[in-house]
Amino acid sequence: MKLKILYEDKNILAIDKPAGIAVHADARTTDKDVIVADLILDYDKKIEKVGEPMTIEYKGEVLKIKRPGIVHRLDRETSGVLLVARNQKTFLMLKEQFQNHTIQKKYLTFVYGHVSDPKASLATGKRGLINIPIGRSPMDIRMWTAGRGARPPLREAITEYKVLNRFSDISSKSLNQDNKFSYLEVYPKTGRTHQIRVHMRYINHPVVSDPLYRGNKEMALGMKRLALHSQSITFRTSNGEVKTVESPLPADFKKVIKTYLV
Repeated sequence: MKLKILYEDKNILAIDKPAGIAVHADARTTDKDVIVADLILDYDKKIEKVGEPMTIEYKGEVLKIKRPGIVHRLDRETSGVLLVARNQKTFLMLKEQFQNHTIQKKYLTFVYGHVSDPKASLATGKRGLINIPIGRSPMDIRMWTAGRGARPPLREAITEYKVLNRFSDISSKSLNQDNKFSYLEVYPKTGRTHQIRVHMRYINHPVVSDPLYRGNKEMALGMKRLALHSQSITFRTSNGEVKTVESPLPADFKKVIKTYLV
């Protein structure tokens, strides 16, 4: 597998991450797994020393995971735009933008249920707002949760969203919460782990086919993976230019749109 490059200059790579592969190694990956970090080094070996390793504890051992040039991450099953720094100066510049929440990210997702139109406000316009801190789940170490029951320390998490469409799966025998769906644009203002997934569940509209957060809802719409796509990211380059990079819709999203929305 080769990287699909969406944008490239001497300092930055923006790649189109496919669903189903991890950004970097973790406790679950094996030597046979394809990971984005390896593909990055195959493309540009000089990035190997850029960035900061991630430290994790696994079976009593402290492991250092290489993250060459990787400033942020996408979940294994999430597709779309991923930024990679090609030198340390650019890595620190992009890291600062993420920490200051000046980088703008837009995701597309299908969620269970018909999401109501949010009340308009001066702050968000016609976007919905979820401003609920996120902490570890008390039930499952893999999961996070928002609101009551979240384990401290709680971290600020803000997500805005816009309802693009509502639809139903008319092939189902009856119309209930599980065969009503909404198509959303989602704008995470902070960058917490699983933030969009956790916040969508918090408002009782989990992401379609989410393996962790959909509860007892069945996989739907023919989506065999988490229905979440990182469509675009807007950042400032080293020369001050504001740059937006977009990822085209993946085939499974196109199929849902063609089947239910066209």
